[in-house]
Amino acid sequence: MGLISKERQREIEILKYDKGKLGIPEKPTIIGTPGLDLVSLGLVDVERIPEYNLTLEDGRKLAKEYSRALMKRHRARQAAESTLLRLKKEAIEALPGHLKAAALVPDLTPFPVNRFMTTLTSPIEGYIERVKEAARKNSAKEKLR
Repeated sequence: MGLISKERQREIEILKYDKGKLGIPEKPTIIGTPGLDLVSLGLVDVERIPEYNLTLEDGRKLAKEYSRALMKRHRARQAAESTLLRLKKEAIEALPGHLKAAALVPDLTPFPVNRFMTTLTSPIEGYIERVKEAARKNSAKEKLR
């Protein structure tokens, strides 16, 4: 009998377990709010959900591909940030001397505490007052009961 590495022994032990012992259900699990998931709504047929039997090697290949995809995204983000910083430096260099000096001073003032959140539409005039008035009227009705 040849020597087997500890890693290979562990792989063999994992493969000996059945799905039930590993906590993997036989039926596909429903993800989402009960009653509002895709199967309950009739948008997905349970029998048409493919069943995947992955080996350890397949899992490793998928993990490597996932890692490659994450690294590709990370490198793209880094390249975009580098481009933005380079363009910022070029824009500062293009300024006249007195503006360049002001642009190089970092602005460390904190944001105002009462700063409003950015919205896509302008606020409705008097909306908050109407909501407060409706709440006040509703609470007055509740007290009468």
